[in-house]
Amino acid sequence: MRGEGFGAVRKTQGEFVFNTGMVGYPESITDPSYAGQILIQTYPLIGNYGVNRDHLESDRPKIEGYVVRELCHQPSHWSSELGLDDWLAENGVPGIAGVDTRFLTQKIRTQGTMLGVLSTYEESDEPDIDSLRDEAKKVEDPNRRKLAYDVSFKEVKRFQAAAVAGTRSFGDECTVILVDCGVKLSIIRNLVTRGVNVIAVPPQTSVETIQAMEPDGIVVSNGPGDPKVYKEVIDTTRRLAESGIPLMGICLGCQILALALGGETYKLKYGHRGQNHPCIEVDGKRCYITSQNHGFAVKSESLEGTGLRVTLINANDRTVEGVRHKSLPVFAIQFHPEASPGPNDTNVLFDSFIEEVRKAGIRRA
Repeated sequence: MRGEGFGAVRKTQGEFVFNTGMVGYPESITDPSYAGQILIQTYPLIGNYGVNRDHLESDRPKIEGYVVRELCHQPSHWSSELGLDDWLAENGVPGIAGVDTRFLTQKIRTQGTMLGVLSTYEESDEPDIDSLRDEAKKVEDPNRRKLAYDVSFKEVKRFQAAAVAGTRSFGDECTVILVDCGVKLSIIRNLVTRGVNVIAVPPQTSVETIQAMEPDGIVVSNGPGDPKVYKEVIDTTRRLAESGIPLMGICLGCQILALALGGETYKLKYGHRGQNHPCIEVDGKRCYITSQNHGFAVKSESLEGTGLRVTLINANDRTVEGVRHKSLPVFAIQFHPEASPGPNDTNVLFDSFIEEVRKAGIRRA
């Protein structure tokens, strides 16, 4: 497909996926879970409110490339610092506009996520289409790589508890270790604003190192790629979960927890990427509208004998959206309770986790 190039002038390759969200393109572009992927936006107009560097989910764009129907070249918003075109060019990310994103989305829904090439070039140049087509056929699946190791913190990072009324007294003594597999910054923000100190550690960090930090709770974060490639993180999560420390898994962290305790995961045909995915309680009547970004899921039938039970399912395709251990203080969700972008229906799950941490601290005392 030919279109109008924007952003960086370069060629890239990766897994083409689509996101159905109407807003939040800066957050999506900087979500580390998109590492190795070329993102297609189904909403037809992108870039109309520019980019504010204070409202990002990581230090820079993490996507390989960007595909939109119409690019706004004159953004209008009081907080905008620069346009989407300039921002992507500044960070070396190529984009293409003026293409039929509806057709691309329908193709992916029919055929599944696809590997391919995105190439932008100077107006005076002409691409070799046959060469690009041959190259697209040879693209290696990025999910086979340990993408999380590329986008996570390379060293320990400490985040101090925020002064929030009613939470600070316990937060002064409470430390949550975040196993960073490609964490969105909003997850950290949600933890510190609940009065806990957060220590983010690289995904390869050993159980012994984590336990030496005397954590009151553990969070295994979101991140990119196939969960099965992260053998070290799976083993670490198993040992931490069995130790009795309260543990919360988010997105990739949910899949890793299931694998750690003996479950199985599989690749979805085209994944869940958007801000309006309905999730319903297994043992209740509530339905939550959630923000999601994942291409793999937990096999519900594989959880028998693991100690985990399914707590939430997707109302659209009945896939697993939440699990909880029957006896240990361990639970995980497949969606993003921090949203950013998206609805805040499930933000309360951070409160549930902190309550588990508080109860565990009282018992130990």
